[in-house]
Amino acid sequence: MGFLKTVLIILLVYYLLKILARWFAPKLFSFAAKKTEQHFRERFGDFTNQNTEKEEQEGDVIVDKKPNQQTKPLKDVGDYINFEEIE
Repeated sequence: MGFLKTVLIILLVYYLLKILARWFAPKLFSFAAKKTEQHFRERFGDFTNQNTEKEEQEGDVIVDKKPNQQTKPLKDVGDYINFEEIE
């Protein structure tokens, strides 16, 4: 009788935890997502304000960096080895 009672208690606890997880898991995940979003906003919030600080007039041309100079591709790229398939 003791074994049957133990099995029933284990099943009752299992199903009780399963029901509680269905009720509270969405709230728990929502709370974790809000905390993570808050953490990222604190750490990386200053990066979003960098572009809005500079006010540019319409028609202004701004060059951020000098374009890279094109170099001639090397003609000598190495030896070509023709492999033959062996049957």
